[in-house]
Amino acid sequence: MSIVTKSIVNADAEARYLSPGELDRIKGFVTSGERRLRIAQVLTESRERIVKQAGDQLFQKRPDVVSPGGNAYGEEMTATCLRDMDYYLRLVTYGVVAGDVTPIEEIGLVGVKEMYNSLGTPLAAVAEGVRAMKSVASGLLSGEDAAEASAYFDYVVGGLQ
Repeated sequence: MSIVTKSIVNADAEARYLSPGELDRIKGFVTSGERRLRIAQVLTESRERIVKQAGDQLFQKRPDVVSPGGNAYGEEMTATCLRDMDYYLRLVTYGVVAGDVTPIEEIGLVGVKEMYNSLGTPLAAVAEGVRAMKSVASGLLSGEDAAEASAYFDYVVGGLQ
């Protein structure tokens, strides 16, 4: 839920107008919109590069994942792993655009631990893949933009642990 929606819902629940503080937070959200959209655009346009480079980093750091018996062993399973990484990158862009982690939580993290555990997929490896995407993405963004995006990558990692 965006800060705009949260503020309105809270004010309405108390049958009051938005407070000056709430209006200031909404103003900040609106004025940061162009930056958030720019970040999401860079991540979206660079998604193939981010996922490929991060996947390469993950597989170098965690060769057990792509070795016989590993969850990403073989072309089909490697493609599935990269697909999952792309999914988490897409969730990060949703969070960035919303300026809030709610889309990440509601769309992508509910039940994720249980799913990966039932599949025998090591959560630590999935989290490592997201960290690698954060690293690659940060190299494509300015310092301030990278810091903004990093918070959403970190939220995904936290949800996987």
